[in-house]
Amino acid sequence: MSDVIRYGLIGCGMMGQEHLRNLALLPGAEAVALFEPDQEMADAALALAPGAVRASSLSEMLAMPALDALVIASPNFRHMEQVAEIAATRPLPLLVEKPLYTDPADLPRVKALFARYPAPVWVAMEYRYMPPIAAFLDRLEDATGGVQMLSIREHRFPFLQKVGDWNRFNRYTGGTFVEKCCHFFDLMRFALKSEPTRIMASAAPVLNHRGETYGGQAPDILDAGYAICEFENGARAMLELCMYAEGARYQEELSAVGPAGKIEARVPGPGRFWPADLGPAPVPQLELSPRNPQRPEVREVPVDPELLEAGDHNGATFYQHQKFLALVRGETDAPEVSAYDGWRAVEMGLAAQRSIATGLPVTLTQDAAEISA
Repeated sequence: MSDVIRYGLIGCGMMGQEHLRNLALLPGAEAVALFEPDQEMADAALALAPGAVRASSLSEMLAMPALDALVIASPNFRHMEQVAEIAATRPLPLLVEKPLYTDPADLPRVKALFARYPAPVWVAMEYRYMPPIAAFLDRLEDATGGVQMLSIREHRFPFLQKVGDWNRFNRYTGGTFVEKCCHFFDLMRFALKSEPTRIMASAAPVLNHRGETYGGQAPDILDAGYAICEFENGARAMLELCMYAEGARYQEELSAVGPAGKIEARVPGPGRFWPADLGPAPVPQLELSPRNPQRPEVREVPVDPELLEAGDHNGATFYQHQKFLALVRGETDAPEVSAYDGWRAVEMGLAAQRSIATGLPVTLTQDAAEISA
């Protein structure tokens, strides 16, 4: 393997361009090939990676000899068809954006594909790598003495416009609790070190996208709701999502409580959305609140300004790529976010969507989600 790992990028919209900006900051990484059907997005991507070659198709990209790894950042509903083509043609090390799949019927296919995929697969769950959330996860056990209650709140801006408006429809996204929230379901499993057993959710299209039509069809995505998750180890977790709260100081707030105390993380949204007249954007915070002695302590967790400029995820995309690069080089043995982690997070999101649709709790097993009796 050469000193420089050469990447092919599949999908060059907003998230694809964030990957390109972060790869440009990473020594030993270079984007050499791009596949993006939309001309405007392709032009923007080539401006970020002027040495890259634009392929006219995925098959053309996979035929290029100078490739060491691939990144899939295409629309959600394309992920599995593209993974299948890569697996059948040239199974290179793969970093695939969440959600791993969107259709519940695809799960057997997902399992079969990755059971025999011969190269490392990393599912892009950037939220694990945001510095304030990473600090929260690192201190979690000591601060709580074992988490019993975990709460994740995201109060943010509405879904952005995407090419072809694919993110306005459940059939393309998997539904809001898959598209947006599989990050948080992944955090629940990772933080609690346990598997979910039951999910109850309630949500609705409350405010956004009213009056919108695309090709004569009204959007069916949700913009606010709750999900409560029970886990095998007895812990419980709650997700609160509101996508018309962009005026908030913090976008994500995580709270975990156990017998020893409480720990919280507060994460601001993208700096580009912060009103300039209010001064500098908020700095992420970590707050530790032990029960004995009662001494709440707030610590700032600043993020490198260069990494903040490179994307909307508080530097997480860079740190994720740093670890993926080490995996591709053979310096580490396994992905930190496996295909199994990816499909379990999607299962939780699909279970939440099903609970919302039926008004019933959904029971989860290691293999499938079923509406409980």
